Amino acid sequence: MTSLHTTQVRRRRLGVAAAAVGLFATLLTAGPAAAMPDSGDSPAIRTGLSASQEAAATAAIEDGEVPGVDEIVHSDNITHLANVPKGALKGLNTDLAFQGKYAFAGNYDGFRIYDISNPSSPQTVTEVLCPGSQNDISVSGNLLFLSTDSSRNDNSCNSTTQPATEKSSWEGMKIFDISDKRNPKYVAAVETACGSHTHTLVPDGSNVYIYVSSYSPSEAFPDCQPPHDGISIIKVPRKAPEKAAVVNFPVLFPDGGNPGAPTNPGVSKTSGCHDITVLPSKDLAAGACMGDGLLFSIKDPEHPKIIDQVQDNVNFAFWHSATFNQKADKVVFTDELGGGGAATCNKEIGPKRGADGIYDIVGKGDHRKLVFRSYFKIDRPQAATEVCVAHNGSLIPVKGRDVMVQAWYQGGVSVWDFTDSSAPKEIAFFERGPINLNAVTTAGPWSTYYYNGYIYSNDIAKGFDVLRLDDRRTDPAKRVRMPELNVQTQPDYFEN
Repeated sequence: MTSLHTTQVRRRRLGVAAAAVGLFATLLTAGPAAAMPDSGDSPAIRTGLSASQEAAATAAIEDGEVPGVDEIVHSDNITHLANVPKGALKGLNTDLAFQGKYAFAGNYDGFRIYDISNPSSPQTVTEVLCPGSQNDISVSGNLLFLSTDSSRNDNSCNSTTQPATEKSSWEGMKIFDISDKRNPKYVAAVETACGSHTHTLVPDGSNVYIYVSSYSPSEAFPDCQPPHDGISIIKVPRKAPEKAAVVNFPVLFPDGGNPGAPTNPGVSKTSGCHDITVLPSKDLAAGACMGDGLLFSIKDPEHPKIIDQVQDNVNFAFWHSATFNQKADKVVFTDELGGGGAATCNKEIGPKRGADGIYDIVGKGDHRKLVFRSYFKIDRPQAATEVCVAHNGSLIPVKGRDVMVQAWYQGGVSVWDFTDSSAPKEIAFFERGPINLNAVTTAGPWSTYYYNGYIYSNDIAKGFDVLRLDDRRTDPAKRVRMPELNVQTQPDYFEN
């Protein structure tokens, strides 16, 4: 077990070594880098390194500056309880959702259901083969929702890849009945413009609305035409999911959104959204939309209304995801610099790029504004072979504090406090060493969430991890119990 103090020593030494040999020059230049959003059925990215870079990475491990290959290190307040390696589904592991004693894990090849009644020994309940990256996943009652963001020859789970230039190709949402967790049944599919990279549930009584995020249109794609300046909204009757249908495509960027390069070099042009988080108890949503961050009202879930729009054309390359604090007076946006395919946790890239941006929400009603306060980035530099960037995380429900746990790909798992939005700080961590020393490989936690007293992490390459956090600052969260959790549909943890 590694203490925070020991790790701080390792951080300082690695910063000097990386700067001296220029390990990362072939991956990203010193200036802003163009984002490469995760998409399609792409395999794990592997980028070769020079002999000198390999030697430098090996030396850093031998000197104790970074963990060894596959070595696990963590702070004293973290306990690694379990790891469940990949089973039949060999694709990249993706997002997580929870319901009762079950965890639902997305994978580019389908999804997996775990029984987590004993967090120290999760058991696989079933694996469902249904390829169609990236299989972003959520659950509500007896329904499970799965995003398909790769062009397929049809909407079945037996589909194969087919060019998006063909009109008959399909992308969108799939719906399953999970009344029997051992035997999920595929019940409906809804095609959406440009597919479904991610999605967000907005429960509304007898219906569930789905906000579908997708992007990157092309004149050559019959079902994904520019400007693609909004999101698809699907209405799903709970008792008749087979009647699910798109009911609106609201325009979120009447001004066209961020123009990207060459106006804003290194910044993604906005042509849709990557992810949306809603806070139904406050009728609010936050959108991470490529080159823009949004705050909008969802009082009328079929007709969301933009409240504020912000850009960061200095340090953000690709607005990836969002997290509200419980009081809804702050929102954390993540920047997926390098699109989850580059080593960005190093001295060359620095502390402000590939990071989280913390914004205060000031004002009232439709006059609220997003006001930037600070950046947060893990200060545990990674080896040149380790893809590392801010990714999916969730709140840890502690009254009076703003604390979240977050995945950083091969940067591992970080628990950090942003109660003071101008001075965020890490309070716990868990990470593995490099997957290898000869190529940059996409691996590490894709999503890391807190649910009913434990931290659950879906590692792209290594499988499903369970962690326990023991810290006086977060221990009160262990008493909070939720019957269901889809992180992008943030609950009010303290409504009672």
